Amino acid sequence: MHDVFHISMLRKYVADPTHVVDFEPLQISENLSYEEQPVEVLPREVKKLRSREIPLVKILWQNHGVEEATWEKEEDMRAQYPELFED
Repeated sequence: MHDVFHISMLRKYVADPTHVVDFEPLQISENLSYEEQPVEVLPREVKKLRSREIPLVKILWQNHGVEEATWEKEEDMRAQYPELFED
């Protein structure tokens, strides 16, 4: 069997304003890369590995949604971005 579809399976596109993707322009360097900047610290969590406890923080990154936030080691984030942890 071949992965084929017939032209009769295509349907006309119906315009929907929710399909429009809004974006913010990025500051791109000369080598076409950009640096991620953390925006906010979300929930905290402590992972237990045998006898060690590792404090983690969920970081919301600039130009990304909440669903793309990542878990990072708290000590690394405090060292790199101390301004995030000022009260």
